[in-house]
Amino acid sequence: MAKTAHHEAAQHHEAAAKSHKTAAEHHEKGDEATAAKHSKEAHSHSEKAHESSTKAHGKSAGK
Repeated sequence: MAKTAHHEAAQHHEAAAKSHKTAAEHHEKGDEATAAKHSKEAHSHSEKAHESSTKAHGKSAGK
């Protein structure tokens, strides 16, 4: 179902954005260890978002 795939992609994009913002906040405070942790989480969510977006696009296009 394309709608579900789009929702999944959106959730991963939102989680990636949240992790990026949190990483930036910790980086600004000089807390590099926590910034790195959130940056890694953001990267993981970004990869999942890309996979979900590709799947959603395929389903929307009827592939």
